[in-house]
Amino acid sequence: MNSERYYLGIKSDPDFNVKLTGSWETIIGENDTFVHITEYENHGGFDRSFRLIRDSDHIKSYNDMLPFLTSRTTQINQEFAFFPSSPPRSQGGIFELRSYQLKPGSLLEWESTWRRGIEARRKLIAPVGAWFSRLGRLHQVHHLWQYPDFETRSEIREKAWQGDGWSDTVHKTTQLAKFMDSAILVPLPFSPLK
Repeated sequence: MNSERYYLGIKSDPDFNVKLTGSWETIIGENDTFVHITEYENHGGFDRSFRLIRDSDHIKSYNDMLPFLTSRTTQINQEFAFFPSSPPRSQGGIFELRSYQLKPGSLLEWESTWRRGIEARRKLIAPVGAWFSRLGRLHQVHHLWQYPDFETRSEIREKAWQGDGWSDTVHKTTQLAKFMDSAILVPLPFSPLK
């Protein structure tokens, strides 16, 4: 698989210092879409890695993927400080990536409200990570959850609505969003998060 060669290649190359958080295929949402989350050492680390990839053997794996792509989107995101990404793990199941297009200027209010409400969700399930966009499509927030299966996802979400704090958080944050998306992802065989 070309993507496996590419992502594992840059992840394992010590010159790049790139961390591959995870790689998934979308099974509900934008089908035939793959999501790859890589982490760099700030913007300088991205600049350095981008230049090195262009002049390395990894460019062949990259170019080998291109005939199979119909579109690509790249976004630079930053982790929310109160919601650090999980380390690699192999728990199995499905992942849910939720994305919110916020109204411009509402990120701080969204974060403040969500920070309080997320504690209600943490009592039921540990979040995988959450990010907000810095470059690319702006005013977006993403968060990632892992469930053993769809049934467990449904049960946990029902329990969240019954607990204190979650319904109020959802009510307030949805007023700050223009639209929201939910995608169900399954990890690719080489994904560190499984």
